[in-house]
Amino acid sequence: MQKIKSMTGFGRCEIVEANSKISVEIKSVNHRYLDANIKMPKKLNFFDASIRGLLKEYMQRGKVDVFITYEDTSDTSVNVSYHPEVAAEYLKYLKQMGEEFGLENDVRVSTLSRYPEIFTLDDVEIDEEGIWKLLEKAIRGACEGFVESRIKEGENLRTDLIGKLDGMLDIVSFIEERSPQIIAEYKASLTAKIKEMLEDTKIDDNRILTEVTIFSDKVCVDEELVRLRSHIEAVKSTLLEGGGIGRKLDFLAQEMNREANTILSKSTDLEVSNKGVELKTEIEKVREQIQNIE
Repeated sequence: MQKIKSMTGFGRCEIVEANSKISVEIKSVNHRYLDANIKMPKKLNFFDASIRGLLKEYMQRGKVDVFITYEDTSDTSVNVSYHPEVAAEYLKYLKQMGEEFGLENDVRVSTLSRYPEIFTLDDVEIDEEGIWKLLEKAIRGACEGFVESRIKEGENLRTDLIGKLDGMLDIVSFIEERSPQIIAEYKASLTAKIKEMLEDTKIDDNRILTEVTIFSDKVCVDEELVRLRSHIEAVKSTLLEGGGIGRKLDFLAQEMNREANTILSKSTDLEVSNKGVELKTEIEKVREQIQNIE
């Protein structure tokens, strides 16, 4: 029996090595397809495609939010660059201004250093291979915790769903047992009414049989019950099978609902109608839970 996974999950991992710290947090809710939304520092955008490829190793469906933070505590993360040619240009034009307007040229180093582009701060070229090594380790760690939480929730879903399906089979059995009684009761009621109307006149048994047959055809749900039981058993066996079964279960739940609707629409018996409503309620609960299975 393979494990099944819920599409609701959470995982977190933090890696600290040398002067770098990377933390990854993953959480998800149900979605028809895999929809990953990644939030991370701009300097890590280069790894976007690699991250998405990595995520697909651990998940198939779900709306997944990934939060990545990166800290570089080294002293060499930024370089200060001095541009003497720019300073020379400033000095040349300052001297020219002094001569043209008869002003004292009182420029100091501290003043000149504040002019644009004389000093610039440049990010040190990042070690892509080294950062990816840490990032991959953190993502895999978060994904493993994420998958573990999904499996735990998935196993809880399986147990609950099988219990609900067994309850639905009990309802199907009740309707199967009740159906012949409905026909017999209709025949008895019809015979009694005709006797009351005709009094001593002989009753035409063939006429009663014809009316009962017509009624029986209208309310007969044998085929629907056979198909419904088959769908319920298919859902149970699929759950026990495990793996990526969400889409298959969703289809089977739709088919179960279709048969339940037909059974309810044909019902003329209060007990069967009540059971039909109960059946539809349980199917809807099952459908909602199936939506959260990967």
